[in-house]
Amino acid sequence: MRRRQFNQLSLSLAGLGLAACSDSTVLNYRAPEKSSKFRVWWIQSFYPAETEALSQIVADWEKKNNTKVEITFYNDGSVNRDAENALNNGNPPDILFSNTAEFALYPKLAWQNKLIDVTDVVEPVKNLFSPIALKAVAYKNRQNPNPAYYAVPIAQLAAGLHYWRDMLAEVGMSDTSIPKDWNGFWAFWETAQDRATNRGKKDIYGIGLPMSTEATDVIFMFEQFLTAYGVQLLDENGQLKVDNPQNRQGIIAALTKYAGFYQSKHVPPNALQWTDADNNQVFLSRNSFMTANPGLSIPASQQFDQEVYNKKLVTTEWPLAPDGKTLSNLVAVKQAIIFATPNVKETKEDVAKEQARQVLAKSLLSHIIRPDNLLTYLKGAGGRYFPTMPKLLEDPYYKDSKDPHILVATKQFQNTSSFYTAQNPAYSEVGANKIWGQAIKSVASGKNSPEQAADAAIAQIKAIFTEWK
Repeated sequence: MRRRQFNQLSLSLAGLGLAACSDSTVLNYRAPEKSSKFRVWWIQSFYPAETEALSQIVADWEKKNNTKVEITFYNDGSVNRDAENALNNGNPPDILFSNTAEFALYPKLAWQNKLIDVTDVVEPVKNLFSPIALKAVAYKNRQNPNPAYYAVPIAQLAAGLHYWRDMLAEVGMSDTSIPKDWNGFWAFWETAQDRATNRGKKDIYGIGLPMSTEATDVIFMFEQFLTAYGVQLLDENGQLKVDNPQNRQGIIAALTKYAGFYQSKHVPPNALQWTDADNNQVFLSRNSFMTANPGLSIPASQQFDQEVYNKKLVTTEWPLAPDGKTLSNLVAVKQAIIFATPNVKETKEDVAKEQARQVLAKSLLSHIIRPDNLLTYLKGAGGRYFPTMPKLLEDPYYKDSKDPHILVATKQFQNTSSFYTAQNPAYSEVGANKIWGQAIKSVASGKNSPEQAADAAIAQIKAIFTEWK
C-alpha cells in the first residue's frame, strides 16, 4: 500500500496498527524475527495531513542519509504492550513514539537501562524547549541516579474540556451562565442532564468522565482533580509525601467528587468499563453534554464541519480550584525514545553495528525536532498535539483567534504542572498498576467509601516506593 493510499484509509482504520512509508501491512502483533531494518514505531495518526507530514520529514532524512526507514503506525491501545513484548523478545524497534508511555513505561525502562541516553540529541537545542518538557524527559537510571535525557520531547497535551452549546440551548440553558467556581461548574452539567431527563431524554448524561481501570485518561483526569484539591504526593526531590494528613484529605475529597458523578448517575453507567476512546465516542454521539479529554482530538475530528466546529462544539477552560485559585494545568509530554539493543555481544562487529544504529536513530530524532519540521508535523496533527518549544506556540496557527479550540488550548500552557513520573520513576508503577482507576471504580461501584479507597491507594503507593528497585 503506497503512502498516499494509506492516507486515504487512515481515518477509517484508526483502530488498527498500520505500517506506512517503506512497507504497509495491517499488523497483528507476534514476536517478529530479528530484523536488520531500521524501524520506527509511531502512534497512529488521526488525519492524512499528520501522516503525510511525518512521512515527508522522514523521506527528507532518508534521502540525505541514504537509509530506508520502515515506519509502523500503532493505535494507542497496543503500542506500549507490543513495544515491551518486542523488547522482551530481543527485537524492539529502533525508535518509539507513544501517546501514553510516559505514564508507566518510559520511566521504568529508563531506570532499567533499556533506553539510550539521548542527551546529545536534546542538549544542542535545549534552550528551545520549555522547562516542563525538559523535566519530563530527564529520567533516572539505577546505575546512575542523576537524571539524564532518555527521551526526546515531541509534543505536549493538557486536558481540554468540551461541551455542546446547542444541546444546552435545547434544555433552556446558555453557556454564558456556566459558573467559574469548582462546585458550581460541575453542578451546571448535572442540572443540564436533569433537565434533559425531565424532557424524556434519558440517554443523555451531564458529564463524560472515565471511571475504569483501563483508560489512561483516568490517570490524566483524576490527577488533575488531585491537583485541584491541593494534593502534592511528591516533593521537588521526588520523595513521597503521601502520609501527609492534608494530602490524604485531598485524595478523599477528589475521590468523593470524581466518583460522586457516577454515584449520582450523571455519568454513563458503562463508564466503569471505558477505554480511552469511549468518552470521545459517547460525547460525539451526543450522549453527554460535556467531557474532558487530553488535547484537541475531539474538536479536531469535527474540523471538516465548520458549523459544528465553530458554533456547536465548544472548548473551555477548567474552572477555578475548590479554594478559588486558578487551577494549574497538568501537562503530559509526548516523547520519542531509542531502545537499547538487549544482549549485545561484546565483539567489535556487534558493538560497531550497535553504535551505528544509535547514530542513525539519534540523527533521525534530531531531524524531526528541527523547529520547522516539528511545527509542520504538529500542524498536520490538527491541534491534537501542541509544541514543546514555546517559540512555536507564537506561530499564528496557535494564536489564531478565528479557531476557538486551539486558542483556548494554547492558553493552558501558560500555567502548568508536571506529572509525578517526572519526579520519581517509581511513580510510573502507580499508573502501571492502575491504582487510581481501581480506587475510583471501587468508590463509584459502592464497594468502598472514599476513605477506604484513599487508604488502600496510599498503602499501595507506599509499597511501590518501598519495593522499587
